[in-house]
Amino acid sequence: MTRLETVLRRDRVVVTAGLVSVAGLGWVYLVYLARGMSSMDMSADLAMPQMQTWGVVDLALLFVMWAVMMVAMMVPSASPLILVVAAANRKRRERDHPLIPTGLFLLGYLLAWTAFSAAATAAQWGLHTTALLSPTMVGTSRVLGGLLLLTAGVFQFTSLKQACLTHCRSPLGFVTGHWREGSGGALRMGLEHGLYCVGCCWVLMALLFVAGVMNLLWVAVISLFVLAEKVLPKGELIGRLGGAALLVAGVVVLTSVL
Repeated sequence: MTRLETVLRRDRVVVTAGLVSVAGLGWVYLVYLARGMSSMDMSADLAMPQMQTWGVVDLALLFVMWAVMMVAMMVPSASPLILVVAAANRKRRERDHPLIPTGLFLLGYLLAWTAFSAAATAAQWGLHTTALLSPTMVGTSRVLGGLLLLTAGVFQFTSLKQACLTHCRSPLGFVTGHWREGSGGALRMGLEHGLYCVGCCWVLMALLFVAGVMNLLWVAVISLFVLAEKVLPKGELIGRLGGAALLVAGVVVLTSVL
């Protein structure tokens, strides 16, 4: 192996270990919170907001919960692109420190999902205020649940979904078409990719309001579906099949209300 191949392999191991650690810590935190929810212990030492009256601190804790959840759910599906970015940085900056711009790329990516987390926090506050979400963060309205399922199903077939998914499924194409030099360029690239990713998956994340924001099985299923869409060879087909299943589920839920 040449020296460049050696350091590329080392960088790949370091970046992979870092991504696994970041996502793993996120999942550990979610499990910790879910256990607190299962025992209905909403005390502040579990970092969960009180569900009766929400203040600034409660909203801040809820925002942290959403932000960590997005890290746990989305970092695995973004990992192939982050590894490509790390390799590209090493090849272009062999004598520098390529892990720094790679970390900035990840930071930019997470900034996009942090903004989404703020919007999700506001949405949950609104649902809580109107009693459409229970104290255990489960949707109380079958009509709303059915409409969310239908919306998510329809979105899977839209041109916006397909355009965003195309960017997410082609790591090399994204790097080639969006490459920017320097630390600021790496941060901007990560933010751009994060926005594409939010555009691809935001409706799927809204489904957490149907079966429970802290329903870890639901969280895991959505995470695996997003990962399959982005990584597997037939990801587009998987997305459409998932959309069809969501449409059927939405119809079933709404029909049960009538």
